Amino acid sequence: MNRGFYTIMAAQFFSSLADNALLIAAIALLAEMHSPPWMTPLLKLFFVLSYVLLAAFVGAFADAFPKGRVMLITNMIKIVGCGMMFFTVHPLLAYAVVGFGAAAYSPAKYGILTELLPPEKLVAANGWIEGLTVGSIIMGTVLGGALVNPHVSSVILSFDFPLIDLPIDTPTEAALCIISVIYIIAALFNLSIPDTGARYEHQQRNPIRLIIDFAGCFTTLWKDKLGQISLAVTTLFWGAGATLQFIVLKWAEKSLHMPLDKAAILQGIVAVGVALGAMAAARFVPLKKSLSVMPLGIIMGIVVMLMTTTSSIWIAYPLLVIIGALSGYFVVPMNALLQHRGHVLMSAGHSIAVQNFNENLSVLTMLVLYAFMVRMNLDVNTVIIIFGSFVAGIMYLIMRRHAANQREHDSLALIGEDKHHH
Repeated sequence: MNRGFYTIMAAQFFSSLADNALLIAAIALLAEMHSPPWMTPLLKLFFVLSYVLLAAFVGAFADAFPKGRVMLITNMIKIVGCGMMFFTVHPLLAYAVVGFGAAAYSPAKYGILTELLPPEKLVAANGWIEGLTVGSIIMGTVLGGALVNPHVSSVILSFDFPLIDLPIDTPTEAALCIISVIYIIAALFNLSIPDTGARYEHQQRNPIRLIIDFAGCFTTLWKDKLGQISLAVTTLFWGAGATLQFIVLKWAEKSLHMPLDKAAILQGIVAVGVALGAMAAARFVPLKKSLSVMPLGIIMGIVVMLMTTTSSIWIAYPLLVIIGALSGYFVVPMNALLQHRGHVLMSAGHSIAVQNFNENLSVLTMLVLYAFMVRMNLDVNTVIIIFGSFVAGIMYLIMRRHAANQREHDSLALIGEDKHHH
């Protein structure tokens, strides 16, 4: 891998680290404001809304300028969102602004990979990006948990700069300041991302044309025999992952009796598993064999349901690592396959916008359902059972669909083919 790749990795790591620490700080802010519990999953919902609403436009935006510059601009938007939270704008609104930045950031960070690297390095690069993103989720969540921990925040608050009186009086304000610094570090890395020299023909500026283009890419990817399977799997996976984040927090509170700063660490434990699974997949699963991992999705759904059987922290840890490892091992090859098909059928930026649209629509839908279940006061174990059987059931249907596709025509032969030139 070349130096540009490592700079992108660093920029991505710090930006995502701050996003995840900010989520925990925002949850703590909602608690300070005595908001109702169903508002907590809505944070993520507001964050993700931009991915869905802007999907048609961010791909073109990412392809219109050098990707490094796009990453810099969008990172600045995140800093604004973080600042809004500091100046007591409602956390839901402020986090929505951060989501707006993240939605425009995503096609640039993945699109630049296809510009920098040859196709055979994409699975490995994806393994790295997923592994690092997951690392940043773990560390971000744990960092967020630590920053809102009363002991840690009292230490931060005791720092005083000579001659400057900073208006930082509460633990969450202190946390927000540190998170802003992390965003600034990410921005510095963005500044040194090399220009790959890749330029795309003049991008559409007309919003109606962009939406029509996007709809075209959307149907192309869903009609493609390989595209639809990998897209269905990643769509299910991201929706499930986002919901699981909140289920784990709730479960830690109810079954394991842990406060937010401790429960945040459990999310980190799931993410350790994901990183292990992602690394293993990057190593052992070639692009040609990427569809062989699908049964793991069903197993993962079943293992999630086992969470209801324990109230012991010692069983909880290994269980969460296994859930993470299964999902990491099965999502990385699917992601790489989806990017490969997207790159063959259309431009990288556009296929990633379609992928983001589907995955985040799934996140929205599943979070709304989860917020509704919380609102209905359903027992957390009931929620876990519904969730696990849903994941396993949908995976089974996707596998049936793939088997039917294969009977018609061997779609696996398409893996590794070159870009279509019109």
